[in-house]
Amino acid sequence: MHAVRLYLINPCNPLVSILKVKESRWNRYRVWKPLSLMVLAGLTPAEWETSIMDENLGVPDYSALPRPDLVGITAFTSQANRAYEVADHFRRLGVRVVMGGIHATMCLDEVLERVDAVVTREADGIWPQVLEDARQGRLQRRYDGGFAQMTDVPLARHDLLSRGYAFGAIQTTRGCPLNCSFCSVTAFNGAHYRQRPIPDVVCEFQSIREKRVLVVDDNLIGTRPEHIARAKDLFRALARAHLRKEWIAQATINFADDEELLALAAKAGCSGVFIGFESPAPEGLREYGGKFSLLKGRDIRASVRRIQRHKILVAGSFIMGLDADEPGIGHRIAETARRYGVDNLNVLFLTPLPGTRLWDQMKSQGRIPLDTLPQDWKYYTLTYPVARYQHLSLDDIVQEMVSCSETFYSVPGIFRRVLRSFWHRRKPWISLAGNLSYRGNLRRDAEAYACFQRQWGNRVDGGKKS
Repeated sequence: MHAVRLYLINPCNPLVSILKVKESRWNRYRVWKPLSLMVLAGLTPAEWETSIMDENLGVPDYSALPRPDLVGITAFTSQANRAYEVADHFRRLGVRVVMGGIHATMCLDEVLERVDAVVTREADGIWPQVLEDARQGRLQRRYDGGFAQMTDVPLARHDLLSRGYAFGAIQTTRGCPLNCSFCSVTAFNGAHYRQRPIPDVVCEFQSIREKRVLVVDDNLIGTRPEHIARAKDLFRALARAHLRKEWIAQATINFADDEELLALAAKAGCSGVFIGFESPAPEGLREYGGKFSLLKGRDIRASVRRIQRHKILVAGSFIMGLDADEPGIGHRIAETARRYGVDNLNVLFLTPLPGTRLWDQMKSQGRIPLDTLPQDWKYYTLTYPVARYQHLSLDDIVQEMVSCSETFYSVPGIFRRVLRSFWHRRKPWISLAGNLSYRGNLRRDAEAYACFQRQWGNRVDGGKKS
């Protein structure tokens, strides 16, 4: 059986400044491997000659490469435009293109117009059939993968990507029970919290070349007692394997509630955790649901300190543009993050993504002005204010974001945080890299906002200026 050539492509979005690795060496700490493509490569039979191309590390000259027999593309909504450009290039050469991922699932009809086949939801269970159909010349227009059995998820092909990443990547669970209104995770992966077999996770960890690893789970530890118990078992297994790797993960603030869990995570190599605080105000938390019950009435500063006492860095995430947000929210978020004592701060604009309850709500209210689709998808990165916000004009919310970043990532602020990490022996070099990465992008972010305001100000504000 002769070999057939497969390209798996992760398209870039040139508007996202943090992915411009060559502009700042610190940005490599904020670029993650396209793990979904690595998993599909692990499911691909040996007769396929498989290559993974991540455009975030540089766009290949596809015309100079050997012609593939099949191209697979994954895409978030913000990558859709570039995904269509790549698909068009190969289709003009007579190469069949299949596309999957969140955007393909949420915007099926749009995607079907631009590719030969679409895989909705999780591709793990259906990918071998897609490949066989492609080989036999009977590729269907649509395949639905449904929700994969976690025992069927293979070891990802970590060997197929270059060494240009600061972090490896791995997934141990799928699904999130919180169902926040702005998040498409539950719509795509489901609310049922599914875990991979622990031996599989340990084995894959051992295959990762990088010393530092990102655990891409949307919520590593879950919310229920049985979830926490499984997380502890996972951490024990990782510690017994003596991996000598450091890893960071996403979790909810209940991570801080169990000292045994924290001790086991640290022993297993956990060096940092992303926690979504979302809003500094109770009314903001109530607005989107999800984590309100986990955050209300909690001494968050004490929770953060408990995590940090185990030498684990805490990155806090907030959303700007909630209906509860009024002028001054930028300074309020920065001061709240400082008061919580987080080591890094990540603030995103409230963005209505297709498939979410927020999209349905804002669309019905006429609050989605960037609706020339698919052209406008490139702005749906969470780093551009694409919606109409209740109490903030476009100029207002941009100024609030700039003020927030400049306040938190001031030189004295960075110095204090890194010094504190050094004093408590809490990964000071990782803390420094993260802080400098964010600060290094302040000027580029401001320039990007200014360009966006000039181009879309009247459209976003409906002709009204603040």
